[in-house]
Amino acid sequence: MSDATTEAILDATRASVLDFGIRRTTLTDVARRAGVSRMTVYRRYPDVDAVLRELMTREFGAAMAEVAADVSGGDGRARLRDHVLKSVDAVRSNALMNKIIEAEPELLLPYVLGRMGETQRAAIGLVMRDLALGQADGSIRQGDPRTIAQALLLVAQSFTLSGAIAEDVAEADLRIELVRIIDALLDA
Repeated sequence: MSDATTEAILDATRASVLDFGIRRTTLTDVARRAGVSRMTVYRRYPDVDAVLRELMTREFGAAMAEVAADVSGGDGRARLRDHVLKSVDAVRSNALMNKIIEAEPELLLPYVLGRMGETQRAAIGLVMRDLALGQADGSIRQGDPRTIAQALLLVAQSFTLSGAIAEDVAEADLRIELVRIIDALLDA
């Protein structure tokens, strides 16, 4: 449940992380920036990690919702391809994600190696919706939508989180390869 105070706390946390990084962000600084008492913050969040998790869910969830609203028409395959490409672009260009990758990438390790996060679950749901459309119109092969969606998430996640390490390859060329990978995954 979000209210004005929670939003102010999350906005303050975002600003602090962008200014100082995660390790130097404290709940005391967050409270000061949000214009609330430390106790108000502590009643909502037991520690900085909890507020950071909610911030990432809000931030990346909003990016996903914006992308979902912007997906073009066409058959299910075209919609799904557009959705994945725009999602990768949206998260890769997000200031908070870039700060995390640059300064404290270990924060992402649990979501890459250990467990699914809320934003990843939401992404799977959106992909499954597009998959169902494509399977119904025949533009995407039949198969278990959850399995296909999970595979697409893993591919998109690698392009999102590791795309910057590509050497001597233009970003446009990597994008072409991502489209080929998506299409190969959706073909019979």
